[in-house]
Amino acid sequence: MNSQPRPPLKSLDAALAELLAHAQPLEGHELLNTFDADGRVLAQDLVAALQVPPFDNSAMDGYALRAADLSGPEQALPVSQRIAAGSLGQPLAAGTAARIFTGAAVPAGADAVVMQEECSVLNDGRVQIHAPVKAGQNIRKSGEDMQLGSTVLTAGTRLGPAELGLAASMGCARLPLARRPRVALFSTGDELVMPGDVAPQDLPAGSIYNSNRFFLRAMLQRLGCEVRDMGIVPDSYEATVAALQDAAQHSDLVLTSGGVSVGEEDHVKPAVQALGSLDLWAIAIKPGKPFAYGRVGQTHVIGLPGNPVSSLVTFALLVRPFLLRLQGVQALAPQAIDMRADFDWPRADKRREFLRVRINAQGGLDRFANQGSGVLTSAVWADGLIDNPPGQTIAQGDTVRFVPFAQLLG
Repeated sequence: MNSQPRPPLKSLDAALAELLAHAQPLEGHELLNTFDADGRVLAQDLVAALQVPPFDNSAMDGYALRAADLSGPEQALPVSQRIAAGSLGQPLAAGTAARIFTGAAVPAGADAVVMQEECSVLNDGRVQIHAPVKAGQNIRKSGEDMQLGSTVLTAGTRLGPAELGLAASMGCARLPLARRPRVALFSTGDELVMPGDVAPQDLPAGSIYNSNRFFLRAMLQRLGCEVRDMGIVPDSYEATVAALQDAAQHSDLVLTSGGVSVGEEDHVKPAVQALGSLDLWAIAIKPGKPFAYGRVGQTHVIGLPGNPVSSLVTFALLVRPFLLRLQGVQALAPQAIDMRADFDWPRADKRREFLRVRINAQGGLDRFANQGSGVLTSAVWADGLIDNPPGQTIAQGDTVRFVPFAQLLG
């Protein structure tokens, strides 16, 4: 029987702070085509080398004119020129209007654009204005999006579609990106079987399919990591030591699933301790109490619990911010939303709970019936998690803190 004392429970906030203290941003960066930079992290500030837009331009199809040339409603002006996007018009003659199209440069002398829906073209070719006009209307001013020399995107920004479009509008064909973390991933457990190796009807007694390997690899790839998938390591000390030695040689992080408890078949802890150092943390969250952090040489080692929901939740809450910090991201905390609980949760737990819930048609939250740490269907059914404080019950109608999976798994 194992007589080791159980470690004291560590709060999630304390565990995350300690973990992030080890996450020094990786050295080096690469230049990558802007088309291929989705989800990556910017390594250097992007400073605008031009004004955007570079010139005053029309916000819509219509007529450019001087507001002072209109002395009253329903006045008509002769049309002196036509200006399409991509062409440059002549200075606007006094008392005339210019037919103009969206994105076209506003001619010198004009100070307003009237949308074509508020105009009529008369038989003699003049344009009649049916609405009041004020200077500046429907004109996008030069530099209103970004000013020359301004910092538009800062280092540590995780790039998404909007950021990539903004970078392109500055003329950036390539972007300086933080180096991708190299992560070696393996699972432990003789009970694990890979889908495809054994048909469901032939699955041996006591065996289960390795689901953790699939969602962990997917989440690592979403975070921009280079993943070395080392498969399933047998439940032996020697095999675990050999896998760790191999994994640590060319990785920034070794991520394991299972084997981080203190049972006789949990070999990750002694194997890491033999090669480097490791702390086993009991984190005061549910699901996901067992967690391990250590090093083998300069390589980080993180051990996740084996139960699939525990593994998914601890990855989302701890490993995800750790990997983003390695890439220089500073803003890591997911934004919780206050929402209404449409269920009762009368069983308060001493640990901080993360309940799988789904948004219903009434704008409230429904709870998945089985909150067990092995029930992966709950994560598929749910839209996110309720972050429920220790010792807190929930009654129908209470306001709770909801964290969408979109902020935790992407």
